[in-house]
Amino acid sequence: MAISHAQPLLLLLFLLPTLRATSFHYCDKRLDPVKVNGVEISPDPVVSGKAATFKISGSTDEHISGGKVVISVSYFGVHVHTETHDLCDESSCPIEPGSFLLSHSQTLPSITPPGTYTLKMTINDKNGGRLTCISFKFKIKLDSTVYAI
Repeated sequence: MAISHAQPLLLLLFLLPTLRATSFHYCDKRLDPVKVNGVEISPDPVVSGKAATFKISGSTDEHISGGKVVISVSYFGVHVHTETHDLCDESSCPIEPGSFLLSHSQTLPSITPPGTYTLKMTINDKNGGRLTCISFKFKIKLDSTVYAI
């Protein structure tokens, strides 16, 4: 029985770990200088009490020497958390024209309720001008680790 070239590729696709890009949308129709290319969350879903990493890939035609990243989280439409980070702590500054990556890792408290959350991320330049604004949904599940007594 002959194996076509497509069969090993299909088999490989089933064996690879699942890498799933998270869908996002811009906050409005405004043309911001930073374009977001993708959002990745690891692990997906996020596990309460465990570290999670959010990676945002983007591109810009401008030189960005600094700014702030404002993250706002809602649960069932109710605002539950806001935090602000220095852009240069989340990406290497200065950001030159072209592609760049923002990466943020955080461990959520183990008491974080499971469910679907909405995260809104706004990036502002060092003068407070908006560079981009996106939002996306992510899920949190409870840690299923069983502890022996």
